[in-house]
Amino acid sequence: MLITTRDDVEGRRFTELGLVMGNTVQSVHIGKDFLAGFENLFGGELTSYNEMLSNARQIATDRMIQQAAQIGADAIVCMRYVTNSITQGAAEILAYGTAVKFI
Repeated sequence: MLITTRDDVEGRRFTELGLVMGNTVQSVHIGKDFLAGFENLFGGELTSYNEMLSNARQIATDRMIQQAAQIGADAIVCMRYVTNSITQGAAEILAYGTAVKFI
């Protein structure tokens, strides 16, 4: 499925099918959270959180694509991500966009 952050697809016309979205709430393992606290003391990249958010983005994107496929979409335009902190060490990722059908 074609996914773009643009509001058009060059050379293609389409009809809008509606909003599609996928989300997940992820947290890091308590041991990884503890290690991230030490990384934070010394500066640098917090790799355990990086992995968590990367995994969460993929899950949210897959769920959004699944929802678009269920309504017969050929593509998703205007795709965006939103991230919210739920609690210490946990975050929600929401992927959303407009499902479209090429004509």
